[in-house]
Amino acid sequence: MAYVPVPKDLSKVKSKVMFGLTKRQLVCFGGGALIGLPLFFLMRTFTGTSAATIVMILSMLPCFAFGMYEKDGQPLEAVLNNVLQSLFLRPKQRPYRTDNFYAALVRQDNLDREVQNIVHKKQKAQRRAKTSVEKAEAE
Repeated sequence: MAYVPVPKDLSKVKSKVMFGLTKRQLVCFGGGALIGLPLFFLMRTFTGTSAATIVMILSMLPCFAFGMYEKDGQPLEAVLNNVLQSLFLRPKQRPYRTDNFYAALVRQDNLDREVQNIVHKKQKAQRRAKTSVEKAEAE
């Protein structure tokens, strides 16, 4: 009887499209071939076969890396983006800041009191205006 290994974590299983490769790998390898092969045939006439082969390999290598490399379930461009952000874009030291729940309650209470004071001032002004209108009508 044939033995077929079944992975325990099925989220790591990727659907294969053609030749045991995923769509991502096929696109990346195709892009590498579109870059490398014409470059090889153009360089071969000027520099010789061995130099053209080295240039072709070096030009196709990034495409193959983007197709094959994966770390912690992330493709190479996601890993490079994380490295770029951590090294250059984000601050080096991140201060530890807490939001004290009691301080938040005190701030909210102060805001509520301020709103109540504003409302009471408006109500007093309306009462004064009403009484002054009544006095004016009485005279």
